[in-house]
Amino acid sequence: MVLTDPLGLGLATLPSRVVFGPHATNLGRRRGFSAAHATYYARRAEGGAGLIVTETASVHESDWPTECSPLAERSGEGWALIADACHRAGSVVIASLGHAGSQGSSSYSQGPLWAPSRVPEVNSHEVPLSIGDAEVNALIAGFRSAAQLAREAGLDGVEINAGQSSLLRQFASGLTNQRHDRYGEDRMLLTRQVIEAVREEIGDAIVGLRFCADELAPWAGITPETAVSLSTEFAETVDYLAVVRGSIYSAAATQPDLHEAPGFNIGITRSISEALKAVRGAAAPAVCLQGSIVDPTMAEQQVLEGVCDLVEMTRAQIADPDLVAKVRRGDASRVRPCLLCNQRCVVSDPRNPIVSCVVNPSAGHETADAHHDPDRSVAHVDAVPALVIGGGVAGMEAARSLARRGHDTRLVEASGRLGGTLLDAMEIPGRSRLGLLLGWLAAELDHEGVTVEMNRHIGVGDLEAFNGPVVAAIGAMDAPTTLRDGDDGSVVMLSAADVIAGRSSVADGEGAVVILDPIGGPIGVGVAEILAGDGPVALVTPDLIVGSQLAMSGDLVAANARLAGRGVEIVAHSEVVAVRNGAATIQDRYTGAMREIQTRGIVDAGHRLPRTTDLAEAEGLVFVGDAVAPRSIYEAILEGRRVSSDAVTQHHALEALR
Repeated sequence: MVLTDPLGLGLATLPSRVVFGPHATNLGRRRGFSAAHATYYARRAEGGAGLIVTETASVHESDWPTECSPLAERSGEGWALIADACHRAGSVVIASLGHAGSQGSSSYSQGPLWAPSRVPEVNSHEVPLSIGDAEVNALIAGFRSAAQLAREAGLDGVEINAGQSSLLRQFASGLTNQRHDRYGEDRMLLTRQVIEAVREEIGDAIVGLRFCADELAPWAGITPETAVSLSTEFAETVDYLAVVRGSIYSAAATQPDLHEAPGFNIGITRSISEALKAVRGAAAPAVCLQGSIVDPTMAEQQVLEGVCDLVEMTRAQIADPDLVAKVRRGDASRVRPCLLCNQRCVVSDPRNPIVSCVVNPSAGHETADAHHDPDRSVAHVDAVPALVIGGGVAGMEAARSLARRGHDTRLVEASGRLGGTLLDAMEIPGRSRLGLLLGWLAAELDHEGVTVEMNRHIGVGDLEAFNGPVVAAIGAMDAPTTLRDGDDGSVVMLSAADVIAGRSSVADGEGAVVILDPIGGPIGVGVAEILAGDGPVALVTPDLIVGSQLAMSGDLVAANARLAGRGVEIVAHSEVVAVRNGAATIQDRYTGAMREIQTRGIVDAGHRLPRTTDLAEAEGLVFVGDAVAPRSIYEAILEGRRVSSDAVTQHHALEALR
């Protein structure tokens, strides 16, 4: 495949055309890059990534956008570790340099945000400093010195950030640049000055530009039409252009979740590629396609069609660091799928979570979790037969991991389908992509030789004759719905899972369907979307907004827009306290005020409980996933991996006592 072919870039030769792009990791320490960074990037280099771009380092101390974001002047030692680790694995590695400007935070720096004009930051509403010549000169000098430091550390060049959260894009846009000086008359001037300073400093080393080609704000921002002409200004000064989108009004657009189809930047990237070739011919800078490209087949097609020369597949390589290696050896079907769920790879969260992945919990934890990663472990010499009870995500991953460690593994599922809770989750509107994980796990079980038995119930008595580790991945069950002031039974009460899967439906009649959503995740929103076409729906949440947990994956605004478009009534900071005579009594959590909604059905989208079973009485079982505590796919995969070694250890310990 051409995707895995080498490509010359500047004076370097990339071993493949696949880019691992810059993204926040929260792996940093004291505003520098850490040894964990080096291990994280090296893992993708070992898997065949052609170009690795480290997370964006601030070029000036005024920029401190998140607690763990690197500062270039403190990054030399960490960059050197990363350069050494990635070069040993064969990848080319460069530093992303930038300044978040007004899209940063003053919480850490205790100084004003920098911006071209006094346009308040959209989320915090903070008014920034409109920087003058002194700050502009300091910014340019910061880019220059940061580029020099990156080269001295052994990196192969730098990428200048004029994309989503960047002061350079804010200068280039009419949304945020309302100046009347030379930087207002020529909005691209600052970007050109930065590129010139960096090029002068590092000579023939790689200089890339992350370039916003669509701010999704056509009334004043950069549009695809204007971006094409703007891009030609850099045709002679950069080695490549990474085409992205997004602005102050569309922060989630650069890395949207699974509701947005992959490849959304293909059209504008094609136009920019054509414009650059028209200006420079064969000497045109390489163009990098970004935009939820996670399928190697799609990536290959875009290179073949001339849309791009490079393809950024960042989330795909977080999910499977061996993506390029698998494609190169003809195993593209075994690439672990990226679900585009954004649940663990987006870390813009006050809790500072370390970057990771729902389908690959070892991501971001390569050092600490190496011995739990079944794709890196060695088969046990003392392998024994193993049994996994339950064919949900946790059970399937546990069985896969046990088999990869050399155990003769059998998985027993009580129903007629593998997948467990994932079967319901993939039926939520916009979340069908979750089913890719189910298909991949099933294929891996077959590849690893796991024996799968369906429609069989396992009880304590069935384990008496089995001499080997047993993993119980029996999942969760619906919790009983209890209302504080009682329920007279006049209204049907359904679980969210049954409604999503179509196992139950709300009867016709008067009134709205009332959804109880104490979690604020995708389930309550999904149930509302499913039922909205069949009559009035009221979604009751104790939170200030619906889907509060969706903020971390970037779907919060879009989810609320979808519900509004479907006419769903939002009853915020409230809870249903009783059902009487066909009506739900709702209390405001702040004022205590009561109201009634005539209802034809209640759907409980609340928490679930571990499934009860006589297996709890069995000796030596290791429980995993929702059977321990109902949580997400991430914990199911993580514990499925860990239990594959823990269960064996526990089995040997029990055998020693007998």
